[in-house]
Amino acid sequence: MQYTAVLFSCFFFVLITFILMKKIFILLVSLFMFFSCGQNETNNEKTSKLSQEEVIKIAREAYVYALPLVIMDLTKKQSTNFYPGNRIYAPVNVFNHSSQFPDASFRSVVRPNADTYYSTAMLDLTDEPVVLSLPDTKGRYYMMPMLDAYTNVFASPGTRTTGDKAGDYLITGPQWKGVVPEGMKEIKAPTNLVWIIGRTQVNNKEDGRRVVVPLQNKYELIPMSKWGKAYKIPTHGIEDTTIPKGDPNSVVVKMSIEDYFTHVNTLLYLDPPPAADNEALERFASIGVGPGLKFNIMSFDDSTKSLLRNIPKEVFAGFKMEISKPKQDLINGWTVHKGLGAYGTDYAKRAFVSYMGLGANLSEDAIYPGCAVDADGNALNGANNYVLHFDKGKTPPANAFWSLTMYSEDGYFVDNSINRYTLGDRSKLKTNADGSVDIYIQHTAPSKDKMENWLPSPKENFNLLLRVYWPKEEMISGKWEAPAVKKAE
Repeated sequence: MQYTAVLFSCFFFVLITFILMKKIFILLVSLFMFFSCGQNETNNEKTSKLSQEEVIKIAREAYVYALPLVIMDLTKKQSTNFYPGNRIYAPVNVFNHSSQFPDASFRSVVRPNADTYYSTAMLDLTDEPVVLSLPDTKGRYYMMPMLDAYTNVFASPGTRTTGDKAGDYLITGPQWKGVVPEGMKEIKAPTNLVWIIGRTQVNNKEDGRRVVVPLQNKYELIPMSKWGKAYKIPTHGIEDTTIPKGDPNSVVVKMSIEDYFTHVNTLLYLDPPPAADNEALERFASIGVGPGLKFNIMSFDDSTKSLLRNIPKEVFAGFKMEISKPKQDLINGWTVHKGLGAYGTDYAKRAFVSYMGLGANLSEDAIYPGCAVDADGNALNGANNYVLHFDKGKTPPANAFWSLTMYSEDGYFVDNSINRYTLGDRSKLKTNADGSVDIYIQHTAPSKDKMENWLPSPKENFNLLLRVYWPKEEMISGKWEAPAVKKAE
């Protein structure tokens, strides 16, 4: 009898607890719905006070602001969609080492390079930090720039900054407050999403096989909880068929404005922006764009809806126009891309760079002068032959090395008969009698004596990118200028 009473008491206690918990849960949901509705009503009130012109202006600014965030998210999803039969990617928090240069079929990232082997990884620091372990590279140039969710480079371990000796780095998320293990250096990430785009100098195919691949095998990422223990890198996964295929730019431009801003609101909640962006976010919130907000296109009239839905095409068309139109601040026909990798509140520049070449480095690590016009200001086109001439001792000033790479108008390698996409100081460039160097840029092969200095172009419009790794002071200050690309006589 006493035993039954005890059981009944326990049952009664559990029942009361369940009822109370259920009421609390319902109350919490109700409060959430109340505040969400109130917030959305407030947003709707703000929206109703805006003119159509103001709505479109704010929406366009919000679209441009969030573009790097969306492209980064899509790049992460695609590059970590790891499963049997698709070994070109790697799981989250695991390095994916590329041990060969990409070819003209590569479309995952615009303006890839043919100078280094990549060691890339998408990190998720939500649950715990990750340890980056680097070996002694014995003088071999490398860098490990780290980008946050907004494409800002917040750290760049490597030859220039930390030297060539071995070291262990604890990469921590913005909310982590633990103790850094002895012997490690903490790298505090502004967001939980981090993209490491490691690059190691490769001089040729044999050099890559003999020197670089063994180094890559020593680059390690280990969850903090597994540090010092036996840790086996994940070797399998399940394909996520919902992830869109195709290059990120093409995927994003096809997203409806409703889907885009709905997704943006989620991403802003998962990886909150820095305080410096508060002023912009306050404007965006007036149309329902912000962390956890709801963008409701149905709250606008038909005319405004139509203009809103045209914003993606409008923004991307503007980028293409910006690339092709004559520049006013060119230096010998070159646009000198400085101040990349750290954009502050220059959201337009940040978006343009994410479209042009996601993953750009800090200027101290590399400077990328770009060229799309010849010395006369005309668009570079494969119907013409060109020459890029460097006087003796006037090749690009680099502490590491330099290269000149050919790209299609859309920013990808150009297919050609000799599978050559770049030339530079690691190439066997022929010098002229006076010590100068000529690079021949054209679609058809030049005479045999010029073949070593030939950079093949497509038949159509194209553009060039000059990469200078670890540029010297004269490059950073602007004292050294790239010569104009001249039409061959």
